[in-house]
Amino acid sequence: MDVLGKSSDIFRLLSESVSEGMLVVNDKQIIAAANGSAHAMFGYAKNELVGKPLDILIPWNYRKAHSGHFNGFTKGAEKRQMGRGRTLYGCKKNGEEFPVEAGLNPLELFDTKYVMALVTDITERKKSEEALSHWYQIFNESLNEIYVFDATTFKFINVNYGAQMNTGYSLEELRNLTPADIKPDFDEASFKTLLVNHFDGQEPKLEFETIHQRKDGSTYPVEVHLELSNIGDRKVYVAFILDITERKAYTENLERTVAERTVQLEEALAAEKELGELKTKFLSLVSHEFKTPLSSILTSTTLLTKYTKTEQQQNRDKHLHTIKSKVKYLDNILNDFLSVERLESGKVKYIYSTFPLSKVVNEVVYDSNMLLKDGQRILYPQDIDEIILEFDEKILELALSNLVHNAIKYSPEHKVIDIRVSKEKQFIFLHIIDKGIGIPLAEQKFIFERYFRAGNALLNQGTGIGLNIAKRHLENLGGDITFKSIENTGTEFKIKVPLQPLKSES
Repeated sequence: MDVLGKSSDIFRLLSESVSEGMLVVNDKQIIAAANGSAHAMFGYAKNELVGKPLDILIPWNYRKAHSGHFNGFTKGAEKRQMGRGRTLYGCKKNGEEFPVEAGLNPLELFDTKYVMALVTDITERKKSEEALSHWYQIFNESLNEIYVFDATTFKFINVNYGAQMNTGYSLEELRNLTPADIKPDFDEASFKTLLVNHFDGQEPKLEFETIHQRKDGSTYPVEVHLELSNIGDRKVYVAFILDITERKAYTENLERTVAERTVQLEEALAAEKELGELKTKFLSLVSHEFKTPLSSILTSTTLLTKYTKTEQQQNRDKHLHTIKSKVKYLDNILNDFLSVERLESGKVKYIYSTFPLSKVVNEVVYDSNMLLKDGQRILYPQDIDEIILEFDEKILELALSNLVHNAIKYSPEHKVIDIRVSKEKQFIFLHIIDKGIGIPLAEQKFIFERYFRAGNALLNQGTGIGLNIAKRHLENLGGDITFKSIENTGTEFKIKVPLQPLKSES
């Protein structure tokens, strides 16, 4: 510190009063002085830095380049910010690297040139910038539409890329518009009335369905999730918009499918008295299978808004997982209905490939292990590695997974599901054997009927479509599904697969 002569006391007084790290380095790149903040920032004891080479504060891989930069600066001898446009890093005594900002000031004392650097640890700022960048990326890259608009003028403030793409407007164009300009069902007055009436009642969120109009005049149905928020002191609304075109199409298609199947069931009722309750069962089933997951989704979505703190991420993750699993379940139901329609219309296209049977069995068993109840296990078939099939792999996987999942579902805990494989003439047979609830004898003749579910299985989730779809696909490909069952004892399903494809399909 004495190298500064008479100025050292003044330097100490000034340097210890600032929060930034202050370093004075001579033209040999030796640290001539450092304040307490610099020592603390880099993890050194008081006065430990004085007399040390500047390189000890620079990460190893930057040292070579830094020497050249330092010499270049001392020649230029002008005050400036260090490392413009780049992220600079310091190195602590323990080797830990951290981001810094450094302002450089050349000075000369007693005919000796020095550089004074004011160093700021910007670790927290970098974390904030990265978090902000991450959330902005999520905002902008979301496939859903997200709008932020002023709570007084209703003018759009920010709109993500998904909204711009879907509406056909640029961000600059949208900033001159209000939500009423893209909602033909509303004018500005009626939209404002809707918001005021809702949010004045202290409700935190508004949800409704409406229509959006694109720049080209075309429209599409949307679901609006609207919340009141703040940007600083400015009140804003944040709108999350889901394009529900496909959902509407699914719903309409489902309604048509349900109507068609209802007519078929009514005709069957006239022919067979034994199917007298089938229509009621089907309608109740569809209602139950949709209502239960939708209720879970609604509950989880509502609860998500209550967990706003960072430390509540685990709660948010739990509800997001519930939403994802229920949406996947609903998607599987809709896919089953669409599969029925394709089978009815003859639009199914089968794809033959050559594959080992073990590949399909492995995939089904792996997925099924996730569904096992306490104490349940699956017995893997023996000696199947050499069995090669020429068949539609996806159809075989669909049929096998359907039967194995059913065996797990309808078997109690601590029971074994046995998969066996046998060969007879030009066919391979896969046997799925469980010790579950079995199928009542009087209902066994309906088990492959579409939408039918046995009376002892109604408490379990299911649509009664899976077995029908699997059997029809296999029959189309020259295979079959058969079964034998004893109530309260167990069931054996048998999948029949030809070793060679049908000539008409080859």
